[in-house]
Amino acid sequence: MKISRIKVNNYRLLKEFELDLEDQLSLIIGKNNCGKTSLLSILDKFIGGKSNTNNFAYDDFNVDFQKELAEKIENNYIPTENDVLFPTGISMKLFIQYGEDDDLANISTVMMDLDPDNKNIVLGFEYTLSQDDFNKLKNEFIKYKDKRLDLDKKFDNKDALAKRYFADFIRKEYKKFFKISKKSIVYDLINKKEKNDEYIDLDKNKISLDKIINFKYISARRSVSNVETDNTLSILSSKYYEKIEENDEQKTALDTFKDEIINTDRQLDKIYDSLFNDVVNKVKKFGGIKPGESTIKIVSSLKRKELLKGNTTVMYNHNNLNLLPENYNGLGYLNLISMIFEIEVDLSEFRKDGKDNQKPADINLFFIEEPEAHTHPQMQYVFIKNIKDILKEGYSGSKGEKLFDMQTIITTHSSHITSEGDFNDIKYFYKTKKGNVLAKNLKSLEIEYSKSEKKGIQHFKFLKQYLTLNRSELFFADKAILIEGDTERILLPAMMKKIDQMEKDKGVPMLSQNISIVEVGAYSHIFERFIDFIQIKSLIITDIDSAKLVEATKKDGTPKQNKNGEVSLVPAPCRVYGEDGKITTNASIKFFYSMYIEKLKSQNIDNELQSFADLPFDEKKMLRNSKTNNWEQSAMGEVAVTYQVSDENGEGLTYHARSFEDAFFHINRKFILENKENFKSLKHIDYFDDTTKDAYDLAEKCIDKKPSFAMEILLNSKSDKEGNKFSNWDIPNYIKEGLLWLKQD
Repeated sequence: MKISRIKVNNYRLLKEFELDLEDQLSLIIGKNNCGKTSLLSILDKFIGGKSNTNNFAYDDFNVDFQKELAEKIENNYIPTENDVLFPTGISMKLFIQYGEDDDLANISTVMMDLDPDNKNIVLGFEYTLSQDDFNKLKNEFIKYKDKRLDLDKKFDNKDALAKRYFADFIRKEYKKFFKISKKSIVYDLINKKEKNDEYIDLDKNKISLDKIINFKYISARRSVSNVETDNTLSILSSKYYEKIEENDEQKTALDTFKDEIINTDRQLDKIYDSLFNDVVNKVKKFGGIKPGESTIKIVSSLKRKELLKGNTTVMYNHNNLNLLPENYNGLGYLNLISMIFEIEVDLSEFRKDGKDNQKPADINLFFIEEPEAHTHPQMQYVFIKNIKDILKEGYSGSKGEKLFDMQTIITTHSSHITSEGDFNDIKYFYKTKKGNVLAKNLKSLEIEYSKSEKKGIQHFKFLKQYLTLNRSELFFADKAILIEGDTERILLPAMMKKIDQMEKDKGVPMLSQNISIVEVGAYSHIFERFIDFIQIKSLIITDIDSAKLVEATKKDGTPKQNKNGEVSLVPAPCRVYGEDGKITTNASIKFFYSMYIEKLKSQNIDNELQSFADLPFDEKKMLRNSKTNNWEQSAMGEVAVTYQVSDENGEGLTYHARSFEDAFFHINRKFILENKENFKSLKHIDYFDDTTKDAYDLAEKCIDKKPSFAMEILLNSKSDKEGNKFSNWDIPNYIKEGLLWLKQD
C-alpha cells in the first residue's frame, strides 16, 4: 500500500500543486523558497502531530486566494444556490493505491468503490469556507466595517485606513469561519480522476485514520547548536532508550541495566543514611505525639529514563587516547549523528516497538528535511548512499522480510546529495513566473528524450551521467551559461566582473546572481530538453564555425564521387567573409536554428552563413514549441544562442570572427603586443607585429595551448585608476551582448 500522489491547493506557495511519490524514496530538490517546506508543513497540519488541532495561520492561505476572497467580500459577491466556488480554501488530497496482498481491514472503512479493479482511495483534507460561512463572514464584516468607519471618520487618512479593514478583520476572525474536514472521495477509474462531490465525511462517521496513515518528520531546524554546554545527543540517547525499553531484541542488555540500577540504589541507601543523618535527627525533634511518626529515611530511587536524560554524555573517542564530550566535535558530525538517533527513534515509533497490541499503520510516511545542514560534501555523499539501507533495516525483519510499508521524502539544496541520488527518485520543484510551484519527475525526462531522433535515448544517458558526475548544481541555479571549452570557462568570471563594472547601479551584479557555468563542448544541443525542463534562463555561447564547400579527395588526390557520379563536396574551415563561405558546421547552431535554416531554404537563400552573420541578438532568443518539439526564434525566449558577430577594433577596422580566439585577437591585438613576452602559450608571437596577418591568421598559426592562453590573459590584466579590474582588454561583442541579456531579470 502506498501514497502515489499528493495534491495541494491554496497553501502558501502551493496554489495548484501535484507531486508523484516513489514507492520507497522521493528526493525533492529545488532552489530556496520553492515550496519544499510548505509541503512538510501541510502534511504535518493535516496528518501529523498537529492534525488534532487547528494550527492554520491566515498567512498559510495562498496570496492569490487571499486577494480573491477580499475582492468577493468587498464587492458583495452573492453566491448562487449550490455555488461551485464553495467550499473554498486550503485542501490536500492523498491518492492511495493498494494491492492484492495488502491487508484491507483498516482501509475498508474508507473504500468508496467495490469494483475489484479499482484499487484507489482518495483521502481529502480541507480547511475551507462553506457557502453558509461565507455569508456569515460577509455579514459580520459589514458590521465591523460600519463600526470602523464611524471610529475613523475623524482621521485625515480615513480612506487609506478603510483599505485595510478586511485584512485587519479576517486576520483576527478567520478561525470562526474556516473549518477543518476530512473526507474519503470517490475515484473514477475510467476517467482517472476524483469525484469531489461524492464522498463520506470521516469526522461525522467517526472514522479514524490513525491505523491507516502514520506521518513523522525530522525538521531542518534540528536541535543542534554550537553552544558549548549543548548535549543534544545525550538527550536523544534518552529518547532512544524509551523506544527500545520494551524491545525483546535488547532484553539481555536491558535486564543487566535494570539489575545494576537496583544494586546502585542499595549502595546509595547506605550512603544517604550517613549523608542525611543530621537533618533526619532534626526532623525527629519536630515529631508528633507518638514516637517515630516524624521519622524519615532518604532512599535512592533511580529511574532509568530520567537517569539517561540528564546524566549521560555521548563522548568521542579521540585517537584511542582521550574521550571528548559531544560538543567538542563539529556541527557536521553532531547533525549527522543526531539525525541517525532521530531516525532510529522514529523508526521505532513506526514499528510500534513495545506495543504488543498495536501494529504499524498501513502507510508510513517519513519526511527528512535538508539533511545536509552543517555537513561537508563527503558527509553528504555518505548520507544519501546509506539512507536507503538504514530505512530498509528499519522496516525489515531479522531475515530481511518487509514488516510494513514505508515511504520516505527527503528535501535538499545539496548538489552533492543530488548527484549521489537515484536519478529516478528525483522530484524537481520550481516556481513559475506567476509564482506557482510545479513539481516535475526527472524520470519523465527520459520520455521526452525518447520522442526525439534515434539518438534521443543515447543523449539522455549521456545527460544523466554528466549531471551525476559533474553539474548537478544546475538544478539549484537561477541562470546558466553553456560554453564550449576551457578558454571561456577560465575567462567568463572576469568577463562577468567587467560587465558588472560597466553596469554599476543597474540591477543585481552578475557575480551576485546564482549563475551556473557549464562546459558542454560542442554538445549544447544535447542539453536542450533539460534546459527546457528546469525552466531557467540560459545563454549558450558557441562559435559560428564558418565553412566553404570544397571537393572531397581520395588518398591519391583524385576527386571523390557520389552515387550519381558527381564530385562530392565537403565543408572546410574558412573566414566568414572573403573566402566563399556559405555554411556553418556548428552542431548547436544547426540544431537550435533548424526552423530558421528551413525558412532560408524555402526562400531559396543558399548562403546561410551570411544570414546568420547579419542576425540581430533579439532574433537569437529561443522558445521551445511543445507541440513540434522544435526551437523557434522568439522575443520572449528564455534561451539565447550567441556566436561571433562583426567587431570594430581600436584602429577602426571591422572584422567578423570565426572563433573566440580570432574574436579576441581582433579587438585586443595591442594588449597582446604590450605583453607579448608574457604570453608563453602563443607561438609565432612576431606575427602580431605583421599587419598583413589578420585575426584569422593569428588564431590559426599562433595558438599553442588554449587553457594556458586564457590564464595568461588574466595574469596580464590590470586595473585602471578607478579600480576597475581587467581594464586593459575588451570582451568580444558576441559574448558581451549575451552577458548583458543574461544579467537582466
